[in-house]
Amino acid sequence: MDQVAMMGIGLHVSDVSGQRAHDLRGVPVDVTVGELMQSLLSRMKLPQNDAEGRPLTYHARLEREGRHLHTSEVVGHALQDEDRIVLQPNIDAGGWRR
Repeated sequence: MDQVAMMGIGLHVSDVSGQRAHDLRGVPVDVTVGELMQSLLSRMKLPQNDAEGRPLTYHARLEREGRHLHTSEVVGHALQDEDRIVLQPNIDAGGWRR
């Protein structure tokens, strides 16, 4: 087993605004991106609901590749040590009103 797998990787994580940012160390390489995101949402105290009370879903964008990560991807396969991740809420444009 290599040293990264034993110790985990480091990540720089922020919200879209950049106001909430964390440097993480020792992120396990065998967890999924979805599991990592659930942990980060509470740690970063990001809103769970929009202004109208509807639940928010978040996406993780990998800055190095400029793409959204799938929640089923495994951290050790998708991410590299010191990658930058941006958590952004999924915005549904054009919602209807009653």
